[in-house]
Amino acid sequence: MAALLKKFGGLPVLALVVLAIYPFAPVVDWALEAATGQALHIDRQLVNIFIFSILALALNLQVGQAGLLQLGIAAFFAVGAFTTGVLTVEKYPFQIGFWGAILISPLAGAIGGFLLGAPTLRLRGDYLAIVTLGFGEVMRIVLLNLENITDGPRGLNPVPAPWLPTLVRDAMSPAGDASIGTLRAMYFLALIVLAATVVCLKLLERSRIGRAFVALREDELAASCMGIEPARIKLAAFTGGAALAALAGCFYATNLTTTAEPNTYDFNYSIMVLCCLIIGGLGSIRGALLGAALLLGFDNVISPLLTRLLQTALGGESTHVMASFSNWRWIVFGTALVVMMRLRPEGLWPSSPQAEELHESAGEA
Repeated sequence: MAALLKKFGGLPVLALVVLAIYPFAPVVDWALEAATGQALHIDRQLVNIFIFSILALALNLQVGQAGLLQLGIAAFFAVGAFTTGVLTVEKYPFQIGFWGAILISPLAGAIGGFLLGAPTLRLRGDYLAIVTLGFGEVMRIVLLNLENITDGPRGLNPVPAPWLPTLVRDAMSPAGDASIGTLRAMYFLALIVLAATVVCLKLLERSRIGRAFVALREDELAASCMGIEPARIKLAAFTGGAALAALAGCFYATNLTTTAEPNTYDFNYSIMVLCCLIIGGLGSIRGALLGAALLLGFDNVISPLLTRLLQTALGGESTHVMASFSNWRWIVFGTALVVMMRLRPEGLWPSSPQAEELHESAGEA
């Protein structure tokens, strides 16, 4: 424990311990229920936050660390979800379960990333962004029209819950409640995979290839003069990020018990994840986690709570469009982004070198 605290910092380890304990002692749920009379079941929302944190880390590998402006991360998210659906639902003969899908889905995402990246990574900046944006929309339309495989707008379902040994399943299910056991299983699986992803990316960041990502992001010409092959490094970042996004998609489909319809994986998902990085800090692992926690926490926890409070203040259920906070939360997101870019362009929790660089640039200006 002491070694972990020293290497990764005390706060992340403390947060991991608190999150591991929370399902058994949901103090925030108890407090909110006592204050509002309604339970929010934050542990269910945390599973979604963990999944999108993995997706944010995937995009951070491509955009934040390697400097590749990627606007189609939702496409690889969808690849992971639908690969999981094809491999697990009863409609198909494979039915290899969650544990098989969690291995094959990232592989499918990596193959997709390689096939897209190999011919397009010679493009830079806005041109690469346009290509990846277009790929995301094309992937969505393809999944929507391949009804024989994806069931079109219905999506594939039911995606089965992960298989667990009887001893573990019984420990997760108080009084034999299978639904709570399944929820807790997904909670701890997503948390463990998120923690493992953070550790792996932290080690990658300190490795030779991680330093090559940063060199490429800062100055591609200088990096190539130092013996770094830009095409190979870009492709490695693009493929790795796509694999991580597909892994998040695997968890997303399993948690929902359905792949959801293809239109779910639209451009809004890609922009939302990019906003997580901008708020937290591009190129910062801790910033990506903080941005995902703030944005998804606001969307999944604060927004429903505010909606309930608004409706209570208006005398119960109201049909007025402004009575639902969810209808104008994008105004809050947009305002937050403008304020962030104006007052703190490095993000709330940037990496130390990036923060120093931006503050030096501001001082010179």
